[in-house]
Amino acid sequence: MKLVPTAALTLGLTLGGAQAHAIEEPVFQIVQKYDAFEIRDYQPYVVAEVVVPGPAEEAGNQGFRILAAYIFGKNKGERNIEMTAPVTQTPVPARLEMTAPVTQSATDAGFAIQFKMPASYTLESLPEPLDARIKLKVLPGGRFAVIRYSGSWSESNYNTHLERLNAGVTAAGLTTTGAPIYSRYNAPFVPWFMRRNEIWLSLN
Repeated sequence: MKLVPTAALTLGLTLGGAQAHAIEEPVFQIVQKYDAFEIRDYQPYVVAEVVVPGPAEEAGNQGFRILAAYIFGKNKGERNIEMTAPVTQTPVPARLEMTAPVTQSATDAGFAIQFKMPASYTLESLPEPLDARIKLKVLPGGRFAVIRYSGSWSESNYNTHLERLNAGVTAAGLTTTGAPIYSRYNAPFVPWFMRRNEIWLSLN
């Protein structure tokens, strides 16, 4: 999987500017910490989701732009919605079941790109998207093994940490389900050594 994200400029500016103050993230509790990763329990939350075809870098760009347009006013009522983090992309299985937050990876079915909606909104109170491709849904939360790392968004950096996470999960006697979830918390112009990246694996 090639990981070359270059989000829309407006989205990048929003994420970049948000680093100066607290930005809302999904609520979770740390259950246990290991040397290479930690286990988190995530609470349910609402997302805006769009499914787009691959390859990964094109899907990421297209999905980001579609969802960014929605939160920046391309909705009924032309309301702006505050940006949250992370932005995620994950491969879509044939039945289109998403149980993870915002992520990146690939299958023939395409990619699901998700933006977490602020906790102040419900499905009923969110403005209706003007783009029919955007779906609003509640993710059920769940338990995830998570590795956090800094550095570039390169494929080699991603693969190195995914291997480390898989090895740690196996050594701990845990089992996972579904595809890895690639989560990014920074704008493209944030220096590579200051970036926060994560990979999540859903635990059985």
